[in-house]
Amino acid sequence: MYRKSKWKCGYNLAVLGHGNNEKSVPQLLIRDLKFEKKSLAKLMFSPDQENHPSKAPVKYGELIVLGYNGSLPNGDRGRRKSRFALFKRPKANGVKPSTVHIACTPQAAKAISNKDQHSISYTLSRAQTVVVEYTHDSNTDMFQIGRSTESPIDFVVTDTVPGSQSNSDTQSVQSTISRFACRIICERNPPFTARIYAAGFDSSKNIFLGEKAAKWKTSDGQMDGLTTNGVLVMHPRNGFTEDSKPGVWREISVCGNVFSLRETRSAQQRGKMVENETNQLQDGSLIDLCGATLLWRTAEGLSRTPTVKHLEALRQEINAARPQCPVGFNTLAFPSMKRKDVVDEKQPWVYLNCGHVHGYHNWGNKEERDGKDRECPMCRSVGPYVPLWLGCEAGFYVDAGPPTHAFSPCGHVCSEKTTAYWSQIPLPHGTHTFHAACPFCAHQLAGM
Repeated sequence: MYRKSKWKCGYNLAVLGHGNNEKSVPQLLIRDLKFEKKSLAKLMFSPDQENHPSKAPVKYGELIVLGYNGSLPNGDRGRRKSRFALFKRPKANGVKPSTVHIACTPQAAKAISNKDQHSISYTLSRAQTVVVEYTHDSNTDMFQIGRSTESPIDFVVTDTVPGSQSNSDTQSVQSTISRFACRIICERNPPFTARIYAAGFDSSKNIFLGEKAAKWKTSDGQMDGLTTNGVLVMHPRNGFTEDSKPGVWREISVCGNVFSLRETRSAQQRGKMVENETNQLQDGSLIDLCGATLLWRTAEGLSRTPTVKHLEALRQEINAARPQCPVGFNTLAFPSMKRKDVVDEKQPWVYLNCGHVHGYHNWGNKEERDGKDRECPMCRSVGPYVPLWLGCEAGFYVDAGPPTHAFSPCGHVCSEKTTAYWSQIPLPHGTHTFHAACPFCAHQLAGM
């Protein structure tokens, strides 16, 4: 549903994800954002227009953690960051399944103990274990993601806490992310296809699926299984574009097969196998690790995505229009992207129920409301009053449109089509629920 209104000062904003929703689609409250100067649509910057070395290494794609607005709260450090680029390695490190050993034979014991031999161990019972040896694959590169800080993990991911302001907020939560959560295998030759598999190899180059883990023998006699909390993947329909629509969440097995979801995240019974779908990642694929959700962007997809320079140009153009607060008549301005988490005295604030934008003031702040709700001086509607924040993670944008819309209740601002897309994406929450959330802070959208 769309509702339209105008603000005399010319600075109006849509608030997305607030109010009653119909068929799980949030209500959109749309405001026109007008400027007297040149159109923002002309300020498009593509990565090709930026300075890139001619002999740059081949990039397979990037993983971006949902819930962070361009960086971790205390900054990106080492392998722990909000965004991880996968480049072609100098030397291939991929592996592929080879010999299968049944029971505790000497060969199986050797495979498990040999730190130079990758293997997956399936414990069927105390008396029987199936070990699948993996051999080197010179045509692929392997990247591993998980909570562990051990050397086999390329990208360290911890639980995302909505609106967290420091890394200590996430460390206080008992993690549900596996230490060795998943691995991505990328083909070293065009078209550089990337595929995802549940579980990652540990420091001994082994993956162990214990007695309680869901596991089975496939129709061709091979072993397969699921991790405790599972690795879920959702591929968007129509790619990651202005016309994108949410796909269906599936679970990926240790061998990369695709299944419907289990009744609960850690249920023993696997879902039904989906034979017409694959574990191949595409631009915009979402990967959920039960505690953190990652967005996969291909190198080609990123070439069509707004850059940080583009977002900075949009910010400057908004501020150049010199929008004013209708109460204090002071000029409003988004703070620099380096201060994206600090409230500035010129920060624009929005009434979430109506979408009218003001500077911060105490008008309509009555004691009986406990400071939670405020009355808008423009239309007298009562509701939350929050600061607006520019969405600084360019990888979340599906288009290069101007930042005319905001998520409710967090106040993150981005383009209309970007807010519309993320508002209809059901993100896994806990062990068996889903809800839409702001990609910049992971706050659940109001009315969802």
